[in-house]
Amino acid sequence: MRRPIDRLPKAHLHLHFTGSMRHTTLVELAAAHGVHLPHALVEEWPPKLRATDERGWFRFQRLYDIARSVLQAPDDLYRLLLETAEDERAAGTGWLEIQVDPGGYASRFGGLTATLELVLDAARQAEAATGVGVGVMVAANRTKHPLDAKTLARLAVQYAGRGVVSFGLNNDERRGRALDFEGAFRIARRAGLLSAPHGGELGGPRSVRECLDLLAADRIGHGVRAVEDPSLVDLLAAQEVTLEVCPTSNVGLGVVDDVDQVPLRRLFDAGVPIALGADDPLLFGPRVAEQYRIAREVFGFSDPELAELARMSIRASGAPEDRKKELLSGVDSWLAAPEPAA
Repeated sequence: MRRPIDRLPKAHLHLHFTGSMRHTTLVELAAAHGVHLPHALVEEWPPKLRATDERGWFRFQRLYDIARSVLQAPDDLYRLLLETAEDERAAGTGWLEIQVDPGGYASRFGGLTATLELVLDAARQAEAATGVGVGVMVAANRTKHPLDAKTLARLAVQYAGRGVVSFGLNNDERRGRALDFEGAFRIARRAGLLSAPHGGELGGPRSVRECLDLLAADRIGHGVRAVEDPSLVDLLAAQEVTLEVCPTSNVGLGVVDDVDQVPLRRLFDAGVPIALGADDPLLFGPRVAEQYRIAREVFGFSDPELAELARMSIRASGAPEDRKKELLSGVDSWLAAPEPAA
């Protein structure tokens, strides 16, 4: 037997708001609000996905939008965040950075500002109830106009230091290049928010380079296709830019065919900081602890290496310094404990 992964303190930095929902909660809220769910979200869950072509991405986005439609009342948001924090606590997470585009919910909850304030209050209550620190990443949608991203960046800046810790950029990177959003990220960085755009998932190394060169990324969501350019891998390691690697998501969306093809070991051995993430457990199934089990069982990560993965996630987070110190100390204690007897 080896040290239990769910006792390893860690930070979870790549988790989307609707995508964090429990499947049972999705079904219950759909019934309560009269939302019809397709078979792929009920009997055939988790759905079979592949987004390497436009049709596949459209199906993925359609399922995500249907899931989001069950969040119709403020209590639904409070429930989602509380249950998510409970699940994270069970996985050993001490800090959660949850990613939300307020524009996706604004029409239902009174506009962008009211929606973000609702999410922030739900995050505070979830943190108080579970002990898991919860920070919010405001994320722009790269399929929308860059001016929309600037609006979200200005909104995020208003709440910097009040729950918002980072600014992101999500959705299909083939439909919106990072260079179009430089202005929004400049606004966010000036306020001290971490820069954490998606890149190098469905797009190749150029996508990652643009995140580095134009958005001054502190972290990059996914980034796994950087391995196609060895000089880029060296640059990520030298600049200590953290990649938020989500193994089961990479398989689910067709970035790789099998989980053993995720370049986790290659990136780690090259010195690139990595924060393992679950992305959208509602659509992919496994949560963050399973990503660590994959590192152990598929890629042969030893307990000291798993501990270093956890440290990388904590260091790259937007958590307060005292929280980081506490979690890093917990990682050391986890590793110092003797391995359980068989």
